[in-house]
Amino acid sequence: MKTLSKFGILTALAGSLFLASCASEGYVVEQPVEPVYTRPIAPYANAYWVPGEWVYRGNRYVYRNGYYTRARANRVYVHGNWYRGSRGYAWRKGHWR
Repeated sequence: MKTLSKFGILTALAGSLFLASCASEGYVVEQPVEPVYTRPIAPYANAYWVPGEWVYRGNRYVYRNGYYTRARANRVYVHGNWYRGSRGYAWRKGHWR
């Protein structure tokens, strides 16, 4: 009987470690709703607005507001987006290309 209970404890521990490792990947079951906020006025001429993004912190996604920056010569900004993986949705970060 003691062997069975040790096996049960080891199985539960292994399962919780597996689930914890899945959570650290940054996946969610459904896409969070983007918050609504007002974009501030551009601080200087030709300022480029980088839209807000989702950042994975503390086992969950939090929204980071957009900001103005200088446009990069001969480059275009590719917006971040949600993509569906095998374990739910994950955020693909925006970048300059």
